Amino acid sequence: MNDLNAIAAWIAVVAGVVTGAAAGLFFHDQHWLGGYNAWPRRISRLGHISFFGIAALNFGYCLTVRRLGWPDATVPSVALAAANFLMPAVCYLSAWKKPLRQLFFLPVACVLLGAGGLLWRRLLG
Repeated sequence: MNDLNAIAAWIAVVAGVVTGAAAGLFFHDQHWLGGYNAWPRRISRLGHISFFGIAALNFGYCLTVRRLGWPDATVPSVALAAANFLMPAVCYLSAWKKPLRQLFFLPVACVLLGAGGLLWRRLLG
């Protein structure tokens, strides 16, 4: 299953570069997305960087399973791969409509399930 995590991570790295480049076209405009301190601009920056951050967790999963020989598990693997796309999606959706920030429990739950599930399998599985 950890190939899923490697693929998800590399796709997220590319998406992070593309979204960063797209945002970079407008960052010079101090009023873009309501200004530097505006919710849409801040949460969009978080969406962009979350591609890289959660990709790092997916790479970490791969390395832990492959190099340390920890047991690979479907649920943690899929949860981390899902988080790699849910976190930026919820960030960008929240930038569009602020009430959608209530969906942040989804990617957070996926990260918790992925990291916690991997640790659980190693310690108790």
